[in-house]
Formats: sequence, structure tokens, C-alpha cells
Amino acid sequence: MLTGWNVAILGGDARQIEMIRKLSEWDASLHLIGFDQLDYGFTGANHIDMDDEEVEKFDVVILPVAGTDENGNIDSIFSNQQMALDEDWVTRTKDDCIFLTGIANKYLTDLMDKTDRRLVPLLSRDDVAIYNSVPTVEGAIMMVIQNTDFTIHSSRVHVLGLGRVGMSVARAFHGLGAKVHVGVRKPAHYARVQEMGLVPFYLNNLEKNAENSDIMINTIPAPIINASVIRKMPSHTFILDLASKPGGTDFRYAEKRGIKAIIAPSLPGIVAPKTAGRILANTVSQILKDYKRKDGESK
Repeated sequence: MLTGWNVAILGGDARQIEMIRKLSEWDASLHLIGFDQLDYGFTGANHIDMDDEEVEKFDVVILPVAGTDENGNIDSIFSNQQMALDEDWVTRTKDDCIFLTGIANKYLTDLMDKTDRRLVPLLSRDDVAIYNSVPTVEGAIMMVIQNTDFTIHSSRVHVLGLGRVGMSVARAFHGLGAKVHVGVRKPAHYARVQEMGLVPFYLNNLEKNAENSDIMINTIPAPIINASVIRKMPSHTFILDLASKPGGTDFRYAEKRGIKAIIAPSLPGIVAPKTAGRILANTVSQILKDYKRKDGESK
């Protein structure tokens, strides 16, 4: 239970709805900012604005999965009001206030350092990434089916990266009968790919491997699918970039070549927002319980 915790949720998408629902069930005192256009309300939740005096009570501030932009602006699909996180606003919260975000950027990191607040990037946690890989894989399968005119079965799929998402994607497409090749950098990952019964290759050989690719799925947040790689691809190749924005693909050159390329960094929030929201809510609850135990006292 989260009785006694004052939790603010600032903007976001459909994932936040499930988070609000779960945190309310756990008896947190909820303050919602950027939800004025919701079609329904939440019993007991307090709808406020950024300049409300309630800010001084906040123990926890939950930002959207995308966090903020480089200027501190916060997006919400449930409001048209302008919301921005700045030093003055953050210092109004409690000294020990915890800020939770999906992704941390330089602006957020610097702001938390200046104000001496704790920042927790949820998507950097292994547990969240592993749980999120399930809806990510389902979404990837959906997008490949929607954007190709051939079956996944027997197609040549190149997965770039063997992280938590890459491993799940490679395993799922292999299970659907695709001929899966996985691009890696480390010898240990090369060995793991072989152990999984897939075909490994080193990423410095990506151009050569691109010549035989029907589907290329990138999970690496670096410019890896560049013009030289795209130039070698068959014209029917479909590129699905799952890395965080701006992705790792030269989308301009892909369009010039007539190769379909799509970036989809937030698939869990698109294909399964309820599940993705529940994953985040469970993680938030665990973080706060651990924080309470560490301090040795209740809020």
C-alpha cells in the first residue's frame, strides 16, 4: 500500500491511465496535471495546474515515458495546456521528492543535479525492459505484417543488437519460421546467438548482410543503418527501428531509395497501453516500497 504518499502524475499517454488506476487502488494520494480532457474522472484524484500550491506536498512526480524535450516541455494527449519542468517548479517540491521518468535526457539530468532531487529512469531498469519486451515484440510482429506483402515465415530477418529487446525479437521471429540473423559487436553475444540456433554476424559486416535482408529490425540507439547499408538492400526490404528517438536509421536516404522505414520506439504504449501502464505502476510501487524501507520510516 502507498498510503500517505503524495504522487503527482504530469501528462503522458494511455499508459498513465492504468498507472493512475493502480496507484489509486494502492491508496496513494494522486494529483493529476495535464488530464483536463479525459472523458472520465478518477475518484479521489485531485486535478490541478502546474502553479497550484499542492506542488509543495509532492513526494513523487511521475513524468511521461518520454520525459521532457530538450527545453523541459511535457506532452500530454489529454490536455492542450502548456506544461514545462524548470528549476523553480522542481524546488517547490519536497527536498526528498523522487522524480520518475521513462527516459532521462541531458535537460532532466542537469535539472535534477541542480535541484538535488533523485531521478529514476524506469526504462533503464532490467525488469521494466524485460517485461516491456513482450508488448514490443507483439507490436513489431504487427507492424511487419502491416507493412510487407510477404510472410514472416521463411523471410530473411536481420535483428541488430542482442540486448533485452533484441533477444526477445530474434526469438519470436525465429519461432514464426523466419530465417533470423543477429548483428552483434561482442564475441559473447556472437556465441549466444549461435546457442539460440540463430545466425550471428558482426555489425562491421552489416553492409554485406544487408544484401540478403527482407526485414531489418534495429534495437541500437546509434546511426547504424546508414546510407551505405541502405544502398545494398533489396528494394522490398522493410526497416523497423525500435531504438529510442531519433533511432539508428537514415530515414531520408531510405525514402529516397523507396525503401519503407518506420521508427517505433514506444510500441508498448501503442499496442498494449494497459499492460505497459501496469508494468510501470508495479515498478513505481516497488521503488517507493524499497525507498521507504531504506529510510526506515513511513511517509
